[in-house]
Amino acid sequence: MEFSGQYLTYAEYQGLGGTLDLMPFNLLEFEARRKIDIKTQNRLVDSEEIPQTVKLCEYAMINSIESYNNSMNTASGNNVASESIDGYSVNYMTPNQVSEIVKSKSDELNDIIKTYLLGVIYDDEHLLYVGVEW
Repeated sequence: MEFSGQYLTYAEYQGLGGTLDLMPFNLLEFEARRKIDIKTQNRLVDSEEIPQTVKLCEYAMINSIESYNNSMNTASGNNVASESIDGYSVNYMTPNQVSEIVKSKSDELNDIIKTYLLGVIYDDEHLLYVGVEW
């Protein structure tokens, strides 16, 4: 599968200290890029040169998404929220707890985007400008 239009290349990712293999990186880069595109109204799509702040933003997002995926894969395999050995009790995550985790991760990714891209001007326009304050 070919991945084009990346904001952060695999070589740049590795140069920043990234440790993922190529395919997991490509999948997470695509997910992070789509989230950036949504927030920036596709202002960076087909751009010749991607600003360094966007690359650093995407690097932080990839690490965050990877961490989230790893923890959700561990938890969702059995939905165990907590476990006690001596009295052997197991507590499972409720749908509300799962929803809270998902919302928390979404908020974290939005915070990363704001931290890196708020106030960044690209092509004489603020990257995050959508016509209203958010």
